[in-house]
Amino acid sequence: MSFSIAVPGALAPRRVWLTDLPVLLVAVVWGGSYLVAKDITTAQTVLAVLVLRFALVLPVLVVVGRRALRDLTPAQWRGAALLGLILGGIFLLETYGVVHTSATNAGLIISLTMIFTPLAESAVTRTRPSRGFLAAAAVSVLGVVLLTQDGGFTRPSLGDLLMLLAALARTVHVLAMSRVKAVQGAPALPLTTVQLGTSVAVFALLSTGADTTPWGTAAAFGAREWAGLVFLSVFCTLFAFFVQMWAVRRTSPSRVSLLLGTEPLWAAAAGIALGGERLGAVGLAGGALVLAGTAWGRRAAG
Repeated sequence: MSFSIAVPGALAPRRVWLTDLPVLLVAVVWGGSYLVAKDITTAQTVLAVLVLRFALVLPVLVVVGRRALRDLTPAQWRGAALLGLILGGIFLLETYGVVHTSATNAGLIISLTMIFTPLAESAVTRTRPSRGFLAAAAVSVLGVVLLTQDGGFTRPSLGDLLMLLAALARTVHVLAMSRVKAVQGAPALPLTTVQLGTSVAVFALLSTGADTTPWGTAAAFGAREWAGLVFLSVFCTLFAFFVQMWAVRRTSPSRVSLLLGTEPLWAAAAGIALGGERLGAVGLAGGALVLAGTAWGRRAAG
């Protein structure tokens, strides 16, 4: 999640590079997160892995931001908790989705959030999107169709549909953050902490009585699974959050967004190069159209 903080003046080229590199690294680890999540998660352990992933980093956020948490008003707590419920739904859809599709498809389909969000904003504000943006949206949708039909024109997989729903849920989350008055102006650290805490509570509640518990899953993990869990927790969550907070104060929010927008490219690269996933000619064309359409849409919406 990115935060819009205005930064006066331009940075020197060397300083820009030093700021861009950590943000680009966040996009890389986020892209790799789909493959890692697919590797350590099964349909039976989704809830358990989600509890473990965020329970590992939540205490750090609470300790670091304890003063800011105390300063939140009751209305801000309620607003952040509401956003946390939506965020929990996003993680559930994404994690179940990546279990049932390829990491490549997951990363590319979720990038449709960059198309869905401006469309949803236009619908809410009753303004007509530009022709360029509508054309970009059409290109992206065509790309997803080709991507999910690479093996022949059949029904999209369950995972593809779940990732599509996750992209829509991300859009709802973005709109809610901008429209829930209680959280507007609230500091990013406590707001994120309450959201993740709410999500963990939802995951833990849903896992109650399940055959696979977080503790049982943790006990069954080997070194490879623990390495993957630490990667998701420390790098894809904790590191990514603090880098965004640090970078957005040193460069423009649009530059941060542009760098983070390379996430689907890294997801496809990880899936193909490390996960042994393969796309045929149709799938490659679809992936290219998704990347081109979302990049074009981001420029047209800006």
